[in-house]
Amino acid sequence: MSTLSFDDLSLPDALLHAIFDMGYDQPTPIQAGAIPPLLEGRDIVGIAQTGTGKTAAFGLPLLTHVDPQSRHVQALVLAPTRELAIQSAKAMGTFAAHCPGISIVTVYGGASYVPQLRALKDGAQIVVGTPGRIIDLIEKGALNLTQLRMLVLDEADEMLRMGFADDVETIAATAPEPGERITALFSATMPPAIERVAREHLIDPVDISVAPQASTAENLEQTYAIVPFKHKLGALSRVLWTRTEDAAIVFVRTRADADEVSADLTQRGFKAAGISGDVSQSERERIVSRLRDGSLDVLVATDVAARGLDVERLGLVINFDVPREAEAYVHRVGRTGRAGREGRALTFFTPRERSRLRAIERLIDMPLVEVAIPTPREVSEFQARRLLTTLPERIKSGRLELYFELLAEMSDTTGIHIEDVAAALLAQAVGDRGPDSYHDQRGTGRVRREETVDDNGVFVSASFEEGRDAKKRKSRRGGARPVSSGFSRRYRIEVGHRDGVKPGAIVGAITGEGGVTGSDLGKIDIFPNFSLVELSGELSDQAAGRIGRATIGGRRLRIREDTGPSRDHRAGKRRARSY
Repeated sequence: MSTLSFDDLSLPDALLHAIFDMGYDQPTPIQAGAIPPLLEGRDIVGIAQTGTGKTAAFGLPLLTHVDPQSRHVQALVLAPTRELAIQSAKAMGTFAAHCPGISIVTVYGGASYVPQLRALKDGAQIVVGTPGRIIDLIEKGALNLTQLRMLVLDEADEMLRMGFADDVETIAATAPEPGERITALFSATMPPAIERVAREHLIDPVDISVAPQASTAENLEQTYAIVPFKHKLGALSRVLWTRTEDAAIVFVRTRADADEVSADLTQRGFKAAGISGDVSQSERERIVSRLRDGSLDVLVATDVAARGLDVERLGLVINFDVPREAEAYVHRVGRTGRAGREGRALTFFTPRERSRLRAIERLIDMPLVEVAIPTPREVSEFQARRLLTTLPERIKSGRLELYFELLAEMSDTTGIHIEDVAAALLAQAVGDRGPDSYHDQRGTGRVRREETVDDNGVFVSASFEEGRDAKKRKSRRGGARPVSSGFSRRYRIEVGHRDGVKPGAIVGAITGEGGVTGSDLGKIDIFPNFSLVELSGELSDQAAGRIGRATIGGRRLRIREDTGPSRDHRAGKRRARSY
């Protein structure tokens, strides 16, 4: 077994100090292989999966090649997604904690140009960003790569798959020629397209290949279900309502999916929150802390956001979206079943994704077990049985005379048997409204569905209107869903879609900080500079204070009851987005 440490890699003391502050001592295989040649100024091709420590593999040597006295762009890291760009920039900022004068800027589409342009004008030496925005800044004359010393192509295969091949060529053409700069290419796979990029843009590269992790924990139960795309949200809620595990993590592909799915789950009554790569570190820590202390039970996350997450309560991993790479499956399900603990993983495959199922099974060298999604009847039975287990203790506590009297009175006046009353109360407690219009468990009615059951209450069929398809149909019908009269108060918060705010973030902040449930929330209207949220009741001063101090996109919510249309309200009315 190798005993190589970071001390053996000839890194400067300032970087070693930062590494040891982070609690690391030994480099990962990709770090041990990539850091020495990059320090020497060699080009490299690194084949390694997500989660193997690639950011440190290129980030640490990159920092050694940057002159903090020079206020020119000296290093460029290209990433396929904003989540990865943000994550990489944050990591390099941590590595540079003891390197004064180093400035790093993250640039990506969908965000304001102003802070990005300001950072470049102020002399940022390291740029981390997505290809499209990098080209925009080059064309604006704001980004000059003529003094570039190092170019990194991170997750190159993903960039090419997303159609960025031409953008990469354009960017490389504005930088110094190969041989006049250091180039590091990292990829999970080595298809012909990546080999071609390596031949054209690298000079005599050092090849480093790290074998993909292909094993999963022995005490991990791995299952799958075939679920049509439009039924996923309903299937997810049923799985979560019948789980026996303390907490679950749900993996999705994009930050938009994390917002959408977490908001949907919160509205159904789950203690859920979503995180993606653009969530601030402080907010991420707050969410993970809630997950650990039990005030949060379901975390919806992207792959990037879940890196380094180890929470003992996590007993269930659900792949709501199948990972693009089979190797990413291993990293996802590794969030549970750790340190001898038992865990369970469930992956949703659409009927068209069976080939991905086979790829995962080949990688882990074992078959996944197909399971059925719980039916409405099974969900009701599970919830009812769990509720019944709590009753002996309540009966033992006593003071039930009032309820005996009320039940006897009802039986005398209506002729309804006590057993029927008990059954109806139990059904109502678990959200079963009856066979004619089966209400989703703990649902709010905001996700429309009609489900057919037979005379015995056994599930027969379902039609759903939910998720992204439902949003499109709602849009065609002329806007947001109607809000019931139960949502009696409207509150204003001082963040809007200019801040990049999403409804999921608003839902998470209000439910997480204010102690209200998803069912207390009504319509959310997001205007350019502020948002309006309808609630079923009045917030206490304490709850409003906690919500008001919460931040989204770096801005405090400063919640207060809305007093009616204002000038900026009327000006922004046509630009409001309703949810």
